[in-house]
Amino acid sequence: MDSMSDATSAISPDLHEKIRRRAEEIYFHSGQVPGRDVENWTQAEREILVEAEKPKSHTAIVVKINGVRYLCEYQPELANGYVPGEFPVGSSVSVRLQGDKILVKRANGTELETRIVRKSH
Repeated sequence: MDSMSDATSAISPDLHEKIRRRAEEIYFHSGQVPGRDVENWTQAEREILVEAEKPKSHTAIVVKINGVRYLCEYQPELANGYVPGEFPVGSSVSVRLQGDKILVKRANGTELETRIVRKSH
C-alpha cells in the first residue's frame, strides 16, 4: 500500500466525501481539464484536512430567562449567518429550551441554536 492510500484509508467517510466534493469543485472551476484527477484530489485533501485540524470556533451568547443567566455557545459555521450584536444587549427575544440547548428566535425567522455552558442566578 502506498502512502497516499494509507492516508486515505485513515480518513472518515464524512471527511472522504468532503474531499471528493472539493476535488469535484476544483475540477469544474479549473475548466474541467481531463487527467488532473490526482492533482485535484491532492489539493482538495490538503485544503479539507487543514480545515479539519483547525479548532472549531465557538462563540458565546448570554441569555437571561426568569432571572437565570445562561452562558451559551454556538458554532458560527452552523449559525445561518448570525453575527454577534444581532441581539442588542438587554433586548427581549423569544427562546425555546430543549435539553442542554437554547434556541433563540432571530428577526429573520430562523433560530440560533446554542448549547448551555453555564447557568447562574
